[in-house]
Amino acid sequence: MNWDRIEGNWKQVKGQAREKWGKLTDSDWDQVAGKKDQLVGRIQERYGISKDEAQKQADEWAKAQSDMAQHEQQRQYEQNKQHDQHKETVKR
Repeated sequence: MNWDRIEGNWKQVKGQAREKWGKLTDSDWDQVAGKKDQLVGRIQERYGISKDEAQKQADEWAKAQSDMAQHEQQRQYEQNKQHDQHKETVKR
């Protein structure tokens, strides 16, 4: 998931981010608001790690969000396909 989509869906994905970076405060999350540079800065500050490491963690998390979204889309596609096949069988 790219950062534009993360920022746009921040309310939905913030929970997963909170699970990953539990040391961030409510105020941190409000200030991050889905912005990558803000998240990286807060991770760096709260965890005492380098900017490069914080950037790497944020990128890996975003990729995991993308992978989960793709998996969910595939699951829904398969479910809809099965439903359509069932409807077709019932028609006959």
